Amino acid sequence: MDYEEQACSLDCAGQQLIGILTLPLPLPLPLPLPLPDTDTEAAAKPPVPGILMLVGGAQYRSGSHRQFTLLARSFAAAGFPVMRVDFHGMGDSSGDTADFETFGPDIDCALAAFSQAVPAMAGVVLWGLCDGASAALLHGHADARVRGMVLVNPWARTESGQAQAYLKHYYRSRLWSPDLWGKILRGRFDAKAALLSLWEQLRRALRGAGPAVQASLPDRLLQGYAGFAGPVLLILSGQDLTAREFADLATPGSRWETLLQDQRTTRLNLPEANHTFSTRSWRQDVAQATLQWLARWHS
Repeated sequence: MDYEEQACSLDCAGQQLIGILTLPLPLPLPLPLPLPDTDTEAAAKPPVPGILMLVGGAQYRSGSHRQFTLLARSFAAAGFPVMRVDFHGMGDSSGDTADFETFGPDIDCALAAFSQAVPAMAGVVLWGLCDGASAALLHGHADARVRGMVLVNPWARTESGQAQAYLKHYYRSRLWSPDLWGKILRGRFDAKAALLSLWEQLRRALRGAGPAVQASLPDRLLQGYAGFAGPVLLILSGQDLTAREFADLATPGSRWETLLQDQRTTRLNLPEANHTFSTRSWRQDVAQATLQWLARWHS
């Protein structure tokens, strides 16, 4: 085994956050936290960035299919220290369950603890899935400790955006579905229900045309992306409406299109993968893409 794991407890504004450090062997510093301020021979090694993984959705630090655990071990085995933390109200951490937009203090506490545990790191990469990626964009751009971001199927959900993505991608593929035509030929297709569903999606898609009371989530994500100067790896699943909705933000001539085509952005599309990369092959694709990206910009 080329890594070692240790549990850590972080005090964050009166809440106790529980996390896991996955560190490459030999260990760069003694564990567990807290650690004394001292110089070690590990500092003589070329510093590498650490990876702080931000879980998306109602998940704790292991992630769906234990993918965050498995990815963290892959990254550590390749030489990169990794931390995973349960946000407040999730998993083993204390507090009430909250929206991802409130996770800024948690991310700040995790960055501080991670930097204390492995002070020789060359900054930290935020690695987030779904609304974990969105939390990275909202909070990472203003923190000098964050040197890069890996954004996996970022959550940019609005009611109209979801409906537009559904109309554009689901209905288009549905027209060519053998299952649909089989139902039609067998007389089992409910045309009335299908038309009502289509009308509801059209209504929701048009609802976003009115004036906004406050900046929308896509606008705030755009501000975070534009305000971040470091490299970004964007990974999008082909079989995921969340990823499609985010990709659809980059309309021709838009600021999103300019940002996603910027040289600091590396984009990887995995056409067959679902939202959580639930097969070993898809997870390995994500791990390999992350390590290759790290090798390119960190060398």
